[in-house]
Amino acid sequence: MNRRRESKRPLVVICPHFAPDTAPTGTVMTRIVNELVHLGHEVHVVTALPWYRTHQIEEGWTGRFVRREQTDWGSITRVHPFPGDDKTNLLRRALGFAAYSVLAGVQGLVAGGAFRRVDAVIAMSPPLTLGLTGWVVSLVRRGSLVFNIQDVFPDAAIETGAITNRHIIRLASMLERVSYRVADAVTVLSDDLRDNVIAKVSSDRVNTVHVIPNFVDTDVIVPADRRTRHRADLGLGDGPVVLYAGNVGFSQSLELVIAAARSLPDVEFLINGDGAARSSLEEQAEGLDNVHFSGYIEPGRLSELLATGDVHVVPLKRGLGRVSVPSKTYSIMAAGRPVVAAIDADTAVPKMLDASGGGVSVLPDDVDGFIEAVRVAVSDPERANAMGVRGRRWVLENASPSAVGASYDRLLSRLRS
Repeated sequence: MNRRRESKRPLVVICPHFAPDTAPTGTVMTRIVNELVHLGHEVHVVTALPWYRTHQIEEGWTGRFVRREQTDWGSITRVHPFPGDDKTNLLRRALGFAAYSVLAGVQGLVAGGAFRRVDAVIAMSPPLTLGLTGWVVSLVRRGSLVFNIQDVFPDAAIETGAITNRHIIRLASMLERVSYRVADAVTVLSDDLRDNVIAKVSSDRVNTVHVIPNFVDTDVIVPADRRTRHRADLGLGDGPVVLYAGNVGFSQSLELVIAAARSLPDVEFLINGDGAARSSLEEQAEGLDNVHFSGYIEPGRLSELLATGDVHVVPLKRGLGRVSVPSKTYSIMAAGRPVVAAIDADTAVPKMLDASGGGVSVLPDDVDGFIEAVRVAVSDPERANAMGVRGRRWVLENASPSAVGASYDRLLSRLRS
């Protein structure tokens, strides 16, 4: 039963993905909304039509630019995301994000009742453009703006070299700072991200930046037998499998996985996912019989996928550990599997692994260190299993959806008072 609402005014959530879309940020926001509903909030979600899996609108959702659905707790409005076929074409992607943000903003003005006053608007970034979209909606609907940051942009794109044009960098940086300035609260996933953001705001705005970490649904993601159907379907055998599961992009140092596969020919390596870097990675893996690629798996089989790997890797390019927190780390630990990370020292993931004992971390782009860490993990299954047990225990105690939902509820109460 829902708790009695402290405010009769609804919330509007504007985000790029929401269930049944399979993007990690969609999973995050879907569960945050569920927790807020459980705490008594009326919520109206404005999001994109499902498109993450193939970067095109999924079958069954095409034919209309806007689709609306009433729910027991509010409503979901899905709008066209204007996806592009070429993920490397940043100008095309930027124009798509801008068009989506405008269309989402228009729908945000009427979701749950045209121009009806709201308690707050929660807008998620990336895309960064949703910051100003959320601001306009919050102004018109006379509510607070909570700007939810999953990755600090444009810093992440600059670090990977995805954006090099100084004019685009200047424009994106200006948009970023303006978005922080107009928000009543900015939420980030770690202390590293908070340090990054507060360096870009005035001293009187520092207290508007709050750390609320992501979480994992430990009821859905559970440890399972390593002898999965997925392993059998891919012909991986019964030997050790090292798994990377997630976006195959230029932010991830997946060339480390290829290097490890060359050095450890008796170990199977599985890269599960799609993204802009997959084709070039497949070229690098030519001739390596122990490297396998597979596409995204259905959400209902996530525990099975994670169980397929005996050791999981989380590689991130140098500099990105301070602007991004790979949410897959929580899921791996919930599945009871050990983590080998290659991420900047003293950032969120290495600290998490140290605190939990759920894995090890080496410096980003440290090829020899990464290979050795993987070799040690696969050669000592008993030690690896113990890491998995400790990681699972840690997320049960520290990364529950209810705790994160309560944190957002407390923040909304403070903004209301």
